[in-house]
Amino acid sequence: MRTHSVAPRYLVICAGTTGDVFPFMRVAKTLQELGREVTFITHVVHAGLLENSGLHHVGLGTPEDYFRVIRDPHIWHPTRSMAALLATYETQLLHLDAAIRASSPSHLTVAISHPLAVPGAAIARESGSVGKVVAVHLAPSSMRTCHDPMRLGNLTVPRWVPMRCRRALWRAVEGRLVDPVGIGQLNSARRALGLAPVRASLLAHIEEAPDVTVTLFPEWFGRPMPDWPRPLVSGDFQLFDAKATGGLDDQVSGFLAAGSKPFVFTPGTGNIQARQFFDAALASTTALARRAIFLTGERSQVPPELPPSILWRPWVSLSELLPHAAAIVHHGGIGTTAEALRAGTPQVVTPFAYDQFDNGARVRELGAGRAIPARRLGWCNLARALREISGSTVIVECCRRIARNFTEPRDMHALWLGVEARALSGGDEQSSRDVSPSHFPAGPG
Repeated sequence: MRTHSVAPRYLVICAGTTGDVFPFMRVAKTLQELGREVTFITHVVHAGLLENSGLHHVGLGTPEDYFRVIRDPHIWHPTRSMAALLATYETQLLHLDAAIRASSPSHLTVAISHPLAVPGAAIARESGSVGKVVAVHLAPSSMRTCHDPMRLGNLTVPRWVPMRCRRALWRAVEGRLVDPVGIGQLNSARRALGLAPVRASLLAHIEEAPDVTVTLFPEWFGRPMPDWPRPLVSGDFQLFDAKATGGLDDQVSGFLAAGSKPFVFTPGTGNIQARQFFDAALASTTALARRAIFLTGERSQVPPELPPSILWRPWVSLSELLPHAAAIVHHGGIGTTAEALRAGTPQVVTPFAYDQFDNGARVRELGAGRAIPARRLGWCNLARALREISGSTVIVECCRRIARNFTEPRDMHALWLGVEARALSGGDEQSSRDVSPSHFPAGPG
């Protein structure tokens, strides 16, 4: 493998909500600890998260752009969400291209990219702004697979379905739900920049364009699939370090001390259309005569009158809160899922769209909880699920066993040095082989 005397610069590019930004911040901080120069590029609405992080950052778009997307009535729909998410993709890619150029990158710059930003990073590589592109996947279902478990939203494809039919299913999903908007938006951006169009589907391009692909979840949560892109580096959850938040505030601490362990309810930081979720939460909690904490930055989603047994807060660090919770009901975002697994807290996952269905299925298969699709969520089935998971010694003990997976520290420095070596090798020795955490010694992580 070739060695490089000059360490690369890094652009860490993240699209999405707070749940996406936190793990990418962890990646960026690890690279900084290794002495690398890092610029973090994400939507300007997340600037507040980055202000005190010590990370140089560049904002994309305007707050109005961000809230226009998350207010779209289809953004959390199981089948219409991708079209809603990609409706302004051309503009987003052009903003990203301008931000990358303004960051004075060079051929020694490595772009570490969220999957949705990979096409923009690939454009920068074609124009010579960056040298290498590393794709980072936070959840297993952000990569296609025709192997078991094969899930398309809330549909799990039976094991007996032949491979040719599985490939046809993926072509149908891409042809009907993704490419009618996505590939056109991508190629419009490329034309505006004087580049040839992409001939592949959007998802194929996202998987094929990177020089290296990294999965940031452990293999016990999602084992590598034979048809995932190569070279592939298997990492681990990049959980948010809440120590800098100063712990739980007095209101939350007082509420926890005043009674039994509460249920925690959150539809995710990016969901401002979750009134039905909180209506079911209030009714089920009342029926069970239990205490609860409702988490959402959008107070209008929560019923206006809450009993003293329920506390609303705009945000609380889950790593601080969940050890004190009886159970958590959430949307199935990978960050929330991982925090609950780390805390050993039973879960009811109520997926709305995207990777949430697969994450919920994995929680159920691990024995850590139950899953109810958000569109079928009612107070009665939610109360039944909460009664079951909080009263089951089998589920509680299973959650404790899973939590022990988090006690052994992972050497994230070694992980990212391995990714860097792989990216800069240009396909040299071992470039086609997988690398997993077992290749990296334990250490501070």
